[in-house]
Amino acid sequence: MSKLKKKIDTKMVKSINKNVRSSTRKLNPILRSIVGKKVDVAIRDLSFSDKRISKDVKKTISSAVANAENNYQYDIDKLIVKEAYCGKQVVMKRFRARAKGRAAEIMKPYSNLTIVLTEKVKKSEDHGTKS
Repeated sequence: MSKLKKKIDTKMVKSINKNVRSSTRKLNPILRSIVGKKVDVAIRDLSFSDKRISKDVKKTISSAVANAENNYQYDIDKLIVKEAYCGKQVVMKRFRARAKGRAAEIMKPYSNLTIVLTEKVKKSEDHGTKS
């Protein structure tokens, strides 16, 4: 049994930001809010966000746009955010001295941030089965 492999001719650009000083739990809602949007709309939304980490996400999107423009000569007006996800990185472990000789642990998590952009292709209009 052979599997049919479809050759997908999509224009995709990736940008990865490693060692972002935030947990994945705080990054995920921001990333979910920008998926599917045009790049300029996503950058605008991140500019007005109250979250501290949105500055790093905006920087990663700008890097992906620069990659698309300089390396692949894509039109930046047609770029949309196809995927945005994050993964766990190292966790720095610290402690804080507490009463009676005890210690409270402080976890400082890091994350990896990945943004994938694609160029939106205009599809031809189909008007049903009748011609």
